[in-house]
Amino acid sequence: MNKNMNRNRFCFGLGTVGRDALYSLVSMYLLVHLTDVVRFSDGGLAIIGTMLTLFGIFDAIIDPFVGAVVDNTKTRWGKFKPWIFVGMIGTAILTVLMFHNFEMTETGHIALLAATYLLFSIFFSLNDIAYWSLMPAISKDQKVREGVGAFARICANVGMFAMVLIYLSVPDLFAGLGLNERDSYFVFAIIVAIIMMLFQSITLIGVKEDRTQLATVERTTLKDLWRALIKNDQLLVTAISMALFMIGYCTTTGFGTYYFKYAVGDEGLYMVFAAVLAVAQLTALSVFPLFRKKFTRKQLYTGSMIAVTVSYIIFFLSFEWLPLIVIAGLGLFFAQAFIQLLMLLFLADAVEYGEWKLGKRNEAASFAVQPFINQFGGAMSKGVVSFTLIISGLNMIANEIGLYPDREAEIVAGIPDSSIWIMKISMMILPLVCILVGFILYQKKFKIDEKLYAEIVADLEKKNALEEKKDEAHS
Repeated sequence: MNKNMNRNRFCFGLGTVGRDALYSLVSMYLLVHLTDVVRFSDGGLAIIGTMLTLFGIFDAIIDPFVGAVVDNTKTRWGKFKPWIFVGMIGTAILTVLMFHNFEMTETGHIALLAATYLLFSIFFSLNDIAYWSLMPAISKDQKVREGVGAFARICANVGMFAMVLIYLSVPDLFAGLGLNERDSYFVFAIIVAIIMMLFQSITLIGVKEDRTQLATVERTTLKDLWRALIKNDQLLVTAISMALFMIGYCTTTGFGTYYFKYAVGDEGLYMVFAAVLAVAQLTALSVFPLFRKKFTRKQLYTGSMIAVTVSYIIFFLSFEWLPLIVIAGLGLFFAQAFIQLLMLLFLADAVEYGEWKLGKRNEAASFAVQPFINQFGGAMSKGVVSFTLIISGLNMIANEIGLYPDREAEIVAGIPDSSIWIMKISMMILPLVCILVGFILYQKKFKIDEKLYAEIVADLEKKNALEEKKDEAHS
C-alpha cells in the first residue's frame, strides 16, 4: 500500500469515530433518553415508537433517491465530499435538538421530535451514502478495500463503544457544574456534535479519491436508479440479507440498557459488559486480515453466523448469570464485527458487478443500500423495543422509578418474571430468527466469490481500454 493509499486509509477511517459516536447516541440511546430521562407515558411512548418506526421506513425508502442525487453531483470538490459536509452540519444541529432540555408539554415534545428525527434521518443518509461511496472510489483492489474497510470499522466501533461507555455516566460527569440530568445530556449532545464535525473534517480534507471518471459518468436517471437497485441481483440479495441482520442486531443492542437495569438488576454492569464487547469487536476487526489469508469470504461469513447462533442460545439460557452473559456477548460481537465488515465488502463488490452486468457504474445509488439497511433495521428495532416496554410494563416501572428514585432497587426487585421473559424473547429470539433467514438467503443467492470478482474486473478493464482507444480514434 503506497503512501497516498495509507493516507486515504487513515483519513477515511478516522471520519467514522465521531460520526458513529453521534449516530450511536441517537440510534441506541434516544429511546432510553425518552423513557428514563424525559419519562414519557405509555401513550406518549406508543406514539413515539410508531412514529420512529414509520419515519425510519420512509427514510429507508427514499435513500436510493438520495443516492441518485449524490451520483448526479459534479463539483470542483468531487461528488461525495459536498454531501458529506452538508450531512455533517445537518446531523450535528438536529442531534442537539433531539436531546434538548426545553420545557415543553408531552405533545409539544413529540411534535418537535417528529420534525427533528425525520430531518436527522435524511441528513444522515446524505452523509452516510456519500461517505461509504468514497471507498470504491478509492480503489478497485479487493485487498486494499479490505484494509480500508477494516480500519474504518475499527474506528467506527471506537466511536460507538465510547458512547456506550460514557452515556450512563453523563449526569455524574456534569454534576460538578450543578446541571440536572436533562441539562447534562443536552450539553453532552452539543459536545458529541462538535467532536463528530472535527473527525469528519479529517476525511473531507485528507482523503483523495480518484476523480478521473467523474467527467465521463452519465447522469443517473430514475430508470437507471431502478435498474441499479432491482436488476443488480447481487446488490438486492446483499441488501435484504443485511437488513434482516441489522433488524436483529439493532433490536438486541436497543434492549442493552434495559436488560441490565431490569433483568440483571445492575445498570452499572452494562458499562463493564460494553467494555468487554468493545475489546471483542476491535480484536475481531484487527485480526480479520489474518483470517482472510486462510479462509474465503464465504467461509468466514458461515463461521461467523454459526458463532452468532450459538451465542444467542447461550445468552437466552444464561438466566442472567454474568459469566455466561459475557461468554455469549464475546462470541456474538466478535462474529458480528466480521459479518458487518464482510457485508460492507459485498456491497463494494456489487458496484463492479452492477457496472459489469448493466453497463453503468452507480456507486452512490448502490451504497444507498447501506443507510437503507441501517435506517430500516433501526426503525424496526425501535418499534419492537417501544412496544415491548409497554406490553411488558417496564415503561411504567421506569416512570415509577422517576417518581421514587430512592426506591429504585426495591421497585426493580419487584418486577414480575413475565415482564423479563417478554423482554428476553424480543431481545434474543426474534433477532436470531431474522438473522438466520437473512443467512439462508445469502447462501442460496449470493454468487460473487473471489474468482468471479477477478473476472468482472478483468472484463471491465478490457472494456474501458477499448473505449479509450475509440475515443482516441475519434479525436
